Amino acid sequence: MFALAMRSIRQRPGRFAATLFSSFLGALIIMTFNSMHDTAAGAGVDDASAETLTIAASVVGGYGTLLVFFAVASTLTVAVRQRSEEIELLRTTGATPAQIKRMVVGEAFVVALIGAALAVVPAMFGGQLLLGLFQDSGSVADSVEHSFGAIALSTGFDITLLASVGAAFLAVRRAGRSGAKRTGGKKTFFGYAALVAGAVAIAATFSFDADFEALMGAPAYGAILLSVGCALLAPRILPGVLGVLEGPLTALTGASGYLTVRNMRQRAAELSNVLMPLILFTGVAVAVLYMQAVENDAAKESGLVSTADAETLATVNFAVVGIIVAFCCIMLINSLYAATSYRVREFGQQRLAGATPGQVLGMVAAESTVLTLTGIALGTLTGFAGITAFTAVRTDALLPGQGPGIWLAVAAVAATVTIGTSVGTAWRGLRTPAVDAVAAAA
Repeated sequence: MFALAMRSIRQRPGRFAATLFSSFLGALIIMTFNSMHDTAAGAGVDDASAETLTIAASVVGGYGTLLVFFAVASTLTVAVRQRSEEIELLRTTGATPAQIKRMVVGEAFVVALIGAALAVVPAMFGGQLLLGLFQDSGSVADSVEHSFGAIALSTGFDITLLASVGAAFLAVRRAGRSGAKRTGGKKTFFGYAALVAGAVAIAATFSFDADFEALMGAPAYGAILLSVGCALLAPRILPGVLGVLEGPLTALTGASGYLTVRNMRQRAAELSNVLMPLILFTGVAVAVLYMQAVENDAAKESGLVSTADAETLATVNFAVVGIIVAFCCIMLINSLYAATSYRVREFGQQRLAGATPGQVLGMVAAESTVLTLTGIALGTLTGFAGITAFTAVRTDALLPGQGPGIWLAVAAVAATVTIGTSVGTAWRGLRTPAVDAVAAAA
């Protein structure tokens, strides 16, 4: 089956482009930040610089590993579901479930290995740029030279390969089950577990003093865990959202609204994979940006000069949020493109059944709008759960005083990416004649 997996990759490289890009980007982030461990262990590095570099690598290690796994899992789940007919054909020709698992896992392993290998050279330059950022802020001595060694390479390859293989195994295992109820049990359990862990982390914020330098850590991790929990529970949340929006959608968009509600009810599990990066993008960006803004304003109001540790923490926070938010944003585009481009046959069937291209495009736009509103709402709730805890401890206020500007900017980016990618991909697919689209995908 491994030989079959290799032939599948050679014959259809485009199918694996999204998975390759996910693995490449994940390995790039992990190697870039973990090269700070190699740099900190270099000769002649002072203790203060070594501590700063170690903190940066350790913080992103926790965030990055979690996000890489879920991003790769989201992409692979979409890819495996798109191959349901191929997998069923293999079964009818005598392939056992174990053989199919080995084929899919083997494909994921090879693609992840290629992605990690391609990320090595860009990660070297990324590590140099990151070190320069710390040096420009005064957190690291100018004499420190960047080192890219065993720690960066081993963690980059190990985490990327483990995430890809694990995600592929889970995806093909879910695809092989027959009942929808059976597929959602563990996902629901882990979703609730993530919500509980996030709530505990946020509650732990109140056990620290207001001047604790790492106060932001607990509520930030809590917000991310809450975002992951909401993403995992999206198949249960979406039907409730559709129940509320069904009437307004049908009234405003007519046939497109009817198609939207019907399709989203049928594809709730698949759409949850798109919601995952959307919720993470919104939750992480809103939480960390508001928390850092609150911290900066609180430090100015106190009249105290920022310490080196405070400057280091601020630099690390902005570097982390910038890279993680960009990662989630790219993964959102990746997932949306993969999910929408696969529906060319569905669009052709709808047009042959009487739907106009405008109605199909309106359906995709309405779906994207529902996803955007749901993702932004859930991401905002999870983000502000961490923000309110942090603000209450740091400033004795319940809400931050920075106004809605940050939230509006994050929401605007999320809406533009989600709706723009979905509608643009669908419009490109609709350029193919309906008969050709159905025949080509059959």
